[in-house]
Amino acid sequence: MQKVLMVCLGNICRSPLAEGIMLKLIKENNINMRVDSAGTSNYHVDEAPDNRTIANAAKHDVDLKPLRARQFKVSDFEKFDKIYVMDNSNMANVLALATNDAHKAKVDLLLNASNPGMNLEVPDPYFGGEQGFEDVFQMVYKACQHVAFA
Repeated sequence: MQKVLMVCLGNICRSPLAEGIMLKLIKENNINMRVDSAGTSNYHVDEAPDNRTIANAAKHDVDLKPLRARQFKVSDFEKFDKIYVMDNSNMANVLALATNDAHKAKVDLLLNASNPGMNLEVPDPYFGGEQGFEDVFQMVYKACQHVAFA
């Protein structure tokens, strides 16, 4: 079984969205995969996802209400086969914790799944409006489809 981790800064917008989308795809398509999410910071540990993220995901039948934020740990390198980060800052923070090249090889930008080699970032919708959350949903959903069906 493949184990995938989604990572953003606070684990309340982008990475729980990616986790929720993956959970839906896994369930609907009987995919043998485990998914989790984490944040590089400890700002929101044990908090639910942002209400705007929850509301936007619910419009697409993705339930984020059971999810709770946690901080990325060095042990995640051993627990997960692939670690997808949302932006270059998250990438730098995760790679700084890697203890070997095998760990570093597990880390990639999520949007490289749908746009290989383009190194595009998922923008943080936290300070934006409703359209920002919808735009993020669409780009994350597309990338998650590539992750799920790769």
